[in-house]
Amino acid sequence: MSLSNAETVGLPQAATADTYRKIVWRLIPFLCFCYLASYLDRINVGFAKLQMLDTLHMSETAYGLGAGLFFVGYILFEVPSNLVLEKVGARLWIARIMISWGLLSGLTMFVTTEWQFYTLRFLLGAAEAGFLPGVLYYLSQWFPSYRRSRIIALFMIGLPLSSLLGSPISGWIMGNFDGVQGLHNWQWLFLLEAIPTVILGFLCFVILPNGIRQAKWLSDGEKAELEAVLAKDNSENKGGHSFRDGFFNLKVWMLGGIDFSILLSAYAMGFWLPTFIKNAGVSNPSDIGLLVAIPSLAGLIGMLAIGASSDKHRERRWHIIVPFIIGAAAMFFSTFFTQNVAITVLLFSVASLTIIGAVPVFFSLPATFLKGTAAATGFALACSVANIAGLVSNSLMGAVMDKFHSPQIAMWIFAGCLLLSSLLVVALPAKTVNR
Repeated sequence: MSLSNAETVGLPQAATADTYRKIVWRLIPFLCFCYLASYLDRINVGFAKLQMLDTLHMSETAYGLGAGLFFVGYILFEVPSNLVLEKVGARLWIARIMISWGLLSGLTMFVTTEWQFYTLRFLLGAAEAGFLPGVLYYLSQWFPSYRRSRIIALFMIGLPLSSLLGSPISGWIMGNFDGVQGLHNWQWLFLLEAIPTVILGFLCFVILPNGIRQAKWLSDGEKAELEAVLAKDNSENKGGHSFRDGFFNLKVWMLGGIDFSILLSAYAMGFWLPTFIKNAGVSNPSDIGLLVAIPSLAGLIGMLAIGASSDKHRERRWHIIVPFIIGAAAMFFSTFFTQNVAITVLLFSVASLTIIGAVPVFFSLPATFLKGTAAATGFALACSVANIAGLVSNSLMGAVMDKFHSPQIAMWIFAGCLLLSSLLVVALPAKTVNR
């Protein structure tokens, strides 16, 4: 389906395009900044780690477990959170999610023991659970399937932006705030980076309408045309719409497995790249922050380019498979150059461009065969299964780094999982996912 399908339901093509452009500018920049805050508060522990471990006398294994426990809370509350969002509306629930996780992230500055670290990371995951699948479900209520890859790409550039912008800021805080007001630099990091999240949470009440009918900045005619386009698109979606249709759908579980592989690599980069660069010989936190930003810029470019290409050609599967293969190769070869800063940054840039770049295409898939409660359940379930990767990735990497002082074995496993997931992508029916 293309934009011209608007005309099949009696809608002027230019008017429809203008309406969608208005929606994009009203919703996507704000949601993108929310996602930026989400990912930054999740991974800034990777920068805090550079000093926090010495302060708290914590091992790499303990850090990996604590970083991973975030995902236990996230997994347990993902599906319930999305079901609540469907009932109470996006504005209230996304605001609740952001305010609660911002406060918990800030409280991490007071951690003094491993168990306090474990507890707060678990609670942070529980608080944030449902944000990403909730927003993805919310966007499916505004945009038809043939527009979603580019829209999701625009929203999800918050992920690489969190490192592109956040890494230099985190490095600057770590390099300049140690000892200020008697606090360690990592304590300032958690405090200062939590404040924007809480502010954005309160702004949700002002900026986010619960749906098309509640958008005061749309005219009655624009609301009618949007509902007609979505009705036309939904009529072509023959999938189920109940909780059972979402939870017991084999394709949803397959998507969870594919996303599991994406996140194994994404979290290896998000949580451990500062350590890899430090081990390659860079000691200044500000320099580390700038170098970590380079792969993030590559990921941003990849998201926009791969998402746009996927929508243009109305093809999803090969826009995931090819990036997976290239990304797996980059992850594999990175282990042979751990002492070379330039090649390490280059290979992780290739991995980020391809693996992170395929994420928007992947997240356009669930709504092609699910709708209503099934879509809300399916988005959340796929994310829940996938986020087991956060626990596995961080725990495995921590244990490997403690034992071998090299990420080689873990990175090979992550690369292998990407290749195996390519087979799951092939198994998805092209006629369904390429709509």
